[in-house]
Amino acid sequence: MTDLDKRLSIIVKACDDKRAFNIKVLNISKLSSIGDYFVIASGNSAVQVSAIADAVEEKMAKAGFILIQKEGHNSSTWVLLDYGDIIVHIFKKEDRDFYNLERLWSDSDELDVNLLISQE
Repeated sequence: MTDLDKRLSIIVKACDDKRAFNIKVLNISKLSSIGDYFVIASGNSAVQVSAIADAVEEKMAKAGFILIQKEGHNSSTWVLLDYGDIIVHIFKKEDRDFYNLERLWSDSDELDVNLLISQE
């Protein structure tokens, strides 16, 4: 498993552990220089969105990966966690529907989230 696979797996598992839904991993490396991957997940409430973001931060820090920047944690309707080549977007359902990043990045390749969850 590559370092990138490990980081993606940690992030996706942390989201899944907090019962995030509609988790998607998009490879945007051919489309943008802002990063290589978007991880997009949803929560049903601001409390759940915050809990998902906290879990990702905690598990990534425990594995030794540094968070570069965090945005939106105060409102908890859209939290962005920037890990350099991986950018994590955690939305409250209504905000995700409104911003529809999957449509904006529809030319990207989607990874199989189940493979990431099952990786050790």
